[in-house]
Amino acid sequence: MKNVKEKKVKAYKPKYLNKRTSPVEVLDPEALLEVQHLTKSYGKLKVLDDINEKIYKGEKIAVIGPSGSGKSTFLRCLNVLEDPTDGYVFFEGADLCDLKVDINIQRRKMGMVFQNFNLFNNMTVLKNITFAPVHVQTAELRKLKRINLILKLKNLFKKKSDKTPLLPVETSVKKIKVEAEENALRLLRRIGLEDKAKVYPSTLSGGQRQRIAIVRALAMNPEVMLFDEPTSALDPEMVGEVLNLIKSLADEGMTMVIVTHEMGFAREVATRVLFMDGGNVLEQGPPEKIFSSPENDRLKEFLSKVL
Repeated sequence: MKNVKEKKVKAYKPKYLNKRTSPVEVLDPEALLEVQHLTKSYGKLKVLDDINEKIYKGEKIAVIGPSGSGKSTFLRCLNVLEDPTDGYVFFEGADLCDLKVDINIQRRKMGMVFQNFNLFNNMTVLKNITFAPVHVQTAELRKLKRINLILKLKNLFKKKSDKTPLLPVETSVKKIKVEAEENALRLLRRIGLEDKAKVYPSTLSGGQRQRIAIVRALAMNPEVMLFDEPTSALDPEMVGEVLNLIKSLADEGMTMVIVTHEMGFAREVATRVLFMDGGNVLEQGPPEKIFSSPENDRLKEFLSKVL
């Protein structure tokens, strides 16, 4: 029987990486997040059209616009939950669309809050909040121990004077879990829900679940928070408690990008407002300018309907 030659399997590369035709421009070293020529298409439908934006540390960006304008897609491209068709997304100088960049490490520094909470219903509130930090820190501890094991084996064949010192291990799995739970309870106390630590999300109101989703993201100590219409799935009476929590984060200096239909909130909290329609940022500026003296005709029309 003739030997059958094995076919070489090419490594998978997302299609969008092969279509990035736009040139990379000089990065702004002061920008925390920067997108260049950001484009997103679904077949022939272009949802984002060559967007260039910079977000600086401490900014509170409100993204407003009609439904279907590309707001949520823009937000989800910032941490590459949506793969751009073309263009670049830089976070702290790292190109998140580059396969060489570990996107999971970068996402640890980018908190994301969704419309529908996305809590794990099979976990208690406490477990929801501690799951990610415990998982990440435990994985780092195991990596550190593996490195030390390799060093020990190599040191067996070295003279005492040539042995490589082991890396310090200052924690343990037990300590990681205890510290994560203490931090989770501190965050729950902040939102007045410490008594809900042992219950499951399905037993809570929408406002309570969304506040827990926010503190779950905060448990990872992110550099920036991304909010995708965090109040759209809530009853009107529950909206205030969620917005108050977001306002308190803004007052503490948290960098945030929030897609919202709450115009009063955008006017009060945002340092800059982006108005989107048709996959483009048609106008942007301080809230007082956007809401009091808009220049773009489409923005004027939009505000006349929502204010």
